[in-house]
Amino acid sequence: MRTTSTRQQPEPGGYEIRTHGHLDARWRAYFDGLVLTSDVDGTTVIHGPALDQAALYAVLIKLRDLGLPLLSVTRIPDETGQDENPPR
Repeated sequence: MRTTSTRQQPEPGGYEIRTHGHLDARWRAYFDGLVLTSDVDGTTVIHGPALDQAALYAVLIKLRDLGLPLLSVTRIPDETGQDENPPR
C-alpha cells in the first residue's frame, strides 16, 4: 500500500529515487514540488515530471544533507519508450 502526496505513478521520462525512511508531504517544498510517495516497507519514492540529470543531482545532494540512505535511482523512459536523457 502506498500513500502519495499527489498521484500514484511517476511521470514518464526522468528518474525515480528511492530512499530509506518516510518523508511526509511537508517536505515537498524542500524537494521543489516533486512527488513524495511513502511505501509501507518504510521507504519513500521521489519522482516528478521529466526529472532531468541536473535536478537528479540536486535531489541527491539534499538527501545526503538530510542523512537519508539512498536505496535506488531508476531511469523512467518517456512515453515513446526511449530515454529522455540518454547517457553520453
